[in-house]
Amino acid sequence: MDLKDIKAIIDLMKKNSISEFELEKQDFKVKLKRVHGSQQVAYDEPTLLPAYAPMPPQVGHAGGQGAGAAPSSPANGDFEIKSPMVGTFYRSPSPEAGNYAEIGTVVNPDTVVCIVEAMKVMNEIKAEKSGVITACLLDNARPVEFGQPLFKIRPL
Repeated sequence: MDLKDIKAIIDLMKKNSISEFELEKQDFKVKLKRVHGSQQVAYDEPTLLPAYAPMPPQVGHAGGQGAGAAPSSPANGDFEIKSPMVGTFYRSPSPEAGNYAEIGTVVNPDTVVCIVEAMKVMNEIKAEKSGVITACLLDNARPVEFGQPLFKIRPL
């Protein structure tokens, strides 16, 4: 990762009002944190980990859910499709096109339900479960956090 990549992440953080970003790859770790009440971004010093050192334990996310768009099972039987990344949520492939999914849409595991844009890359998010969309939890063109629920699906 070079300075250009870090600046792009900072711009994405500002654009989407994201307060914290952390990336860890093999022997590289960077953590960016916005200071509340100002536009400054605080940086931790990048840490190079020796190749033989064990990776530090991962901090769990709220609810203990795993990473990615994998659905979870709330108490009412509906599954949640969660965002696998930080970015901007879009319900359709373009402003002129119709939404990928509406309430009542029947989906299968390979059905694209939305897009999450991250660093100018459009990432299609799939339902990963068969069922019927019962709720869309975000408005179009809104910032989304990692692990944030996007849709609810009732299994068929």
